[in-house]
Amino acid sequence: MPRLFRRIKEIRGFIKDIKCRGNNVSVGLVPTMGYLHEGHLKLIRLSKLQNDLTVVSIYVNPLQFGAGEDFDRYPRDLDRDLALCEEAGVDVVFAPDDEEVYPEHPSVKIEIPGLTDRLEGVYRPGHFNGVAIVVLKLFNIVQPDRAYFGEKDYQQLKVVERLVKDLSIPVEIIPVPTVREEDGLACSSRNVYLSPEEKQSALAIYRSFLLAQKLFQGGNTDADLLKQAIREFLLKHPHVSKIDYVEITDENLNPVSEVKDGDRILVAVFVGNTRLIDNWRISHEKV
Repeated sequence: MPRLFRRIKEIRGFIKDIKCRGNNVSVGLVPTMGYLHEGHLKLIRLSKLQNDLTVVSIYVNPLQFGAGEDFDRYPRDLDRDLALCEEAGVDVVFAPDDEEVYPEHPSVKIEIPGLTDRLEGVYRPGHFNGVAIVVLKLFNIVQPDRAYFGEKDYQQLKVVERLVKDLSIPVEIIPVPTVREEDGLACSSRNVYLSPEEKQSALAIYRSFLLAQKLFQGGNTDADLLKQAIREFLLKHPHVSKIDYVEITDENLNPVSEVKDGDRILVAVFVGNTRLIDNWRISHEKV
């Protein structure tokens, strides 16, 4: 069973002691909000390969949820997560409560123009401020050598990479490709909200990416054409109730008009009452 810490002082002391006793002990951090799935486990396995000590944080961060979002019903099951961590060989789990992380509501605000004010930043105001604050707190608490983030939350990954670069934080950010279920649905803790019928409609997201890729490989490079094709395909499915955005950008989230190899499709779609985000790297490679 991994060592479980609920207090900042305790996990800091433990890691400090480990580093003092061992020469060049490397620490990997996998930040999560719990309810672990195969995507998280892939991050954990990579951290185990690359580091002497792997720390998984489990914390549903209230600062990154807006009014009317799913903070209260977000799936939580610490015993289940600890069992999965034990099976994966995790060394340390940090699972604080709100009072430990935020004894006072933070006054600091973190914005990155061009990153936090588009896509998710438009539809979830304040979301990335909450993400940035909790990630920086975790980096300061754990002081990892490497931290692991899935490309499924591509905009979040780019925000964290920019924070580390701009603030000269001594953490190597390791991006990990999106893990998908056999049918193509991106692994997400929120998938548990979907009914069987809604899940069938949710598969349209992955299939819309394949459609856009096929159009691109056929010589269609007009971003508006591809985005319209994705929208029309998604809206044909009965439980797709709303599309927040369909965008195509370069790898740094700048919108493009002409699509090239390596650009990203990013979408946010409501299936029933569940909001799902996903993205896809466009290429000439066969899927």
